[in-house]
Amino acid sequence: MRLPLLKIITACVLLAWPFLVWFGLAHNGLQWLLPTLAVVLLLRLRQAQDNAGPMRRVMQSVALAGLALCLASVLLGTHQLLLYWPVAVNGIMLALFGSSLFSAMPLVERLARLQYPQLSEQGVRYTRRVTQIWCGFFIFNGSVALITAQIGDMALWSAWNGMIAYLLMGALMAGEWLVRRRVMKRETA
Repeated sequence: MRLPLLKIITACVLLAWPFLVWFGLAHNGLQWLLPTLAVVLLLRLRQAQDNAGPMRRVMQSVALAGLALCLASVLLGTHQLLLYWPVAVNGIMLALFGSSLFSAMPLVERLARLQYPQLSEQGVRYTRRVTQIWCGFFIFNGSVALITAQIGDMALWSAWNGMIAYLLMGALMAGEWLVRRRVMKRETA
């Protein structure tokens, strides 16, 4: 299934949020940055209607958090609030993953069952542990994002939120994939 071009563009703009904020602030460009981000977030909010289940709520929550920060920045005449969007995103993801630990089926288990409907008991325990690890990641990453926002050093904030956090997330995904393959190999042996 191909994603519409507009969805790809909005996703890329949101992934580039730290660099856009850094560029806008470095070049006194809030007059174009805030309206641009608000339009992208409104589009993202609209696009969330195409999703079902928890992804709809996540996309809506993330877009609404970004819109609230843009609006507050305009009303209060301060750009610093834009720096807190990565904190909000990590908080939203922590709430999603963390709350699923108190349900019958944690989020990672739900995702795993899409591919493996007959998940073993060991697989269920593994997916619960992975959900807990992701919660730890969101706590850590959100905390560092908060610290970088409060320090206000744009180079540090941009480096963490625009590169280092994505690299750590990718490393966690890759590491989990490798461990999952080993766990699955042991189960089938």
